[in-house]
Amino acid sequence: MTDSTAPRAPSVGEIAKRLKSPWTASALALITVAVLHPTRLATIGTDAARAFAGTLPFILVAVALVAYLKASGAETLIGRAFEGREASAIVLAALFGGLAPFCSCEVIPFVAGLIALGAPIAAIMAFWLASPLIDPGSLLITAAALDWPFAIGKATAAVGLGLFGGFATMALSRAGLLANVAKQRPKQGCGCGANPATGRPHWRIWTEAARRQAFRHEGWENLVFLTKWLVLAYILEALLITYMPAEMIASVVGGTGAGPIALSALVGMPAYLNSYVAPALLAGLMEQGMSSGAAMSFMVAGAVSSIPAMAAVWALVKPRVFALYLGLGVLGAILAGLVFQAVV
Repeated sequence: MTDSTAPRAPSVGEIAKRLKSPWTASALALITVAVLHPTRLATIGTDAARAFAGTLPFILVAVALVAYLKASGAETLIGRAFEGREASAIVLAALFGGLAPFCSCEVIPFVAGLIALGAPIAAIMAFWLASPLIDPGSLLITAAALDWPFAIGKATAAVGLGLFGGFATMALSRAGLLANVAKQRPKQGCGCGANPATGRPHWRIWTEAARRQAFRHEGWENLVFLTKWLVLAYILEALLITYMPAEMIASVVGGTGAGPIALSALVGMPAYLNSYVAPALLAGLMEQGMSSGAAMSFMVAGAVSSIPAMAAVWALVKPRVFALYLGLGVLGAILAGLVFQAVV
């Protein structure tokens, strides 16, 4: 007779999920160095730890800020960006998309509600394109890993990409090419969605136990999320600087022409790096010879094509709108790189 109380062995799927964790990837990277090149292990570990320590104050500020915004219910303000005239809605959606403290999974139920309320697809596209690029947390992470001019340029690129995509989508919609674009609304979100219904934020979160609990929960979740991804990012950055020849990087994405910028967008699109991992890796690439315009193009394209960002779009609209999202993303990434290169 079998013992039904015996602990259940993990399934193959559960084991695979654990192995795909950033913690596992970080450990495997260091173990590989220790086995194949042990004399480099201390240098790589020290470089990664020093970079993470330098970013830690920014992480803590970002965690506290996002937790406060979520606990206060400030995301209810975002829904107001989609009210009123279509052109005005696009502008406000692009601005709010770059400021909203949403993770990508939260965009799914949020936008599903907006679609159900009849919000214009052009404004939603503006929000979709701007949202993966920047938020209060990733702005601070980018400034720490690169510098404030690059972080401000990235924020500007986010708003610019939202405006570009929103007005392009409005033109296509008015030409009759984007009718009936929504899929059937999902029955469930990811469990952490924002409600676009009207309402006022409650800024004094310390007066309610539920909001204090939400602040602690959101803060811890974001701290763990940022830590695990940034540890991996800085280990990869140290590996990149140690083993990637500077001459090769400079020959492919160096220089100031349009070619390296376009190539970086095309490479960044399938790389689908989120806005927390990309800054550290790009810092290493720029140290090896990557141009600033190519770095901006790579970052914009990678954020737009990150798996969570694409999932948020694919879950809600039909394939032609998803293809439009990717096309606008890569074209906007190239334009952002060209403009940033010219300005810098």
